[in-house]
Amino acid sequence: MFASVVIPTYNRKPILEKCLLALEQQQLGGALDRYEVVVVDDGSTDGTLDWLREHAARFPHVRLIEQEHGGPAAGRNRGVQQADGDVIVFIDSDLVVTDTFLACHARALSQHWQSHGDRLAFTYGAVVNTADFDNPTSERHKLRDLSWAYFATGNVAIDRDVLEDSGLFDTGFRLYGWEDLELGERLRRMGVQLIQCPEAVGYHWHPALSLDQIPRLIEVEGERARMGLVFYRKHPTRRVRFIIQFTWLHRVLWELLTLGGLLNEHSLRPLLRWLIRRGHAGTAMELLRLPLNRIGVRALFREASAAGIPCPLL
Repeated sequence: MFASVVIPTYNRKPILEKCLLALEQQQLGGALDRYEVVVVDDGSTDGTLDWLREHAARFPHVRLIEQEHGGPAAGRNRGVQQADGDVIVFIDSDLVVTDTFLACHARALSQHWQSHGDRLAFTYGAVVNTADFDNPTSERHKLRDLSWAYFATGNVAIDRDVLEDSGLFDTGFRLYGWEDLELGERLRRMGVQLIQCPEAVGYHWHPALSLDQIPRLIEVEGERARMGLVFYRKHPTRRVRFIIQFTWLHRVLWELLTLGGLLNEHSLRPLLRWLIRRGHAGTAMELLRLPLNRIGVRALFREASAAGIPCPLL
C-alpha cells in the first residue's frame, strides 16, 4: 500500500513543524509499503512556504503544493489530484501523530478489503484534543474527545478510487465547517463503511482558551451557520438537520440552557477569566460552548429565514 497523507495548511507554521516531524517517523511494514506527505499551502502569510523550502532536507517525504487562499476543501482536492498513492489519508496541520499511525490505518483497511472483497470503506482514527504545545502526545484520552461524526478529515484514510468516485470535496464550502461531513453523506449513499481504527492516534493541538479568542469563536459560529445551510440544501434530510442543529428542538434546548440568553459571552466573562487564571481553560471552553451553540443555532435560523427555508420541529 502506498499512502498519501494530504494536509491543507494556512498560517500554522509552529504546529505544522511538529506535525511533519511526527510523520517522518512512520514505521513501514505489514500492509504499508511506502508513503508521502502532500502539504497544500493555502496562501499562508506567516512564512510557511519559505520555512518549508529552507528546511526541505528535514522532511524527505514532503511534497509542497501552493495555491491562493481558497479554503480547506479546495486544498484537499488539489492535494488528492497531486498525490501518487492508492490510499489517501487526511489529517489537519495541527495534528501530531504516533509513529504507528499510518501502519494502523493500512492494516485496518487491508483487513477490511480482504474480508469484504471490495474497497468500500474508510478508517477513522482517534483524535485526542490537547493544549500542550511542547508535548502534545502526552495528553490522555478524555470523554469529550469522542466524536460521532461519520467522515471527519482530522484523521481518516480511504481508497483513492472510492474517494474520487464520490466527487471529492465541494469547493462551495469556502468558510468554516461541514465540507467533510457533506462528503461523508455522499460516501454513505455509496455504501462506504466506517471502520473505527482507535489505534491510529492523532493529537489535535489548539491553544488553551483565552478571552481574546471569543470574538473569533463567535465569528466561526456565523460561518458554520452559513455553511450549514449549504449542507442542508444539498442534503435536505432529518439526519443533516440534526447534524447542523437545524430543528426547533435545538433552538429550544440552547435557549433553555442559557436561560434565554442570560448566560452569554458577556455575563460569563468573569467566571471564564477566573477559571482560566486557575488553569481550567478546558472547563471554561466547555462552559462557553453553551452561548456559542445558542449563537450558532440562532444564526442558522436567521440564514434559513432569509432564504425562505422553513424549519420543522424535528
